[in-house]
Amino acid sequence: MSIFSFLFGGSGNTSDAIKVLDGENYKRAISKGKVQLVDVRTPREYGAGHIKNAKNIDFFQRSSFEAGFSKLEKGKPVYLYCQSGNRSLKAARRLVAMGFSEIYDLKGGYRAWSY
Repeated sequence: MSIFSFLFGGSGNTSDAIKVLDGENYKRAISKGKVQLVDVRTPREYGAGHIKNAKNIDFFQRSSFEAGFSKLEKGKPVYLYCQSGNRSLKAARRLVAMGFSEIYDLKGGYRAWSY
């Protein structure tokens, strides 16, 4: 375990499953076709603006969070974002615990999205 992983609560499995992409690479990845794109902000935040085709699954509503993600395919990549990148990273860790193995997080969140 690296010192970074130790300090920030990550494990080898988590860092292998979660990758943080900058806006350009994230945009390129989600534009390749049908992807599992999820906005983990609140419905109010989502309603104020979101990335096209993103599904809203609120991180703070634990039961609906788990129910929403249980409908997604664990073997396919999941692309997450929140407002700043903090919530989506926590959501990504939760998804690893739920059995997802390929998770992409938008660096800087929706706030940094300019596309």
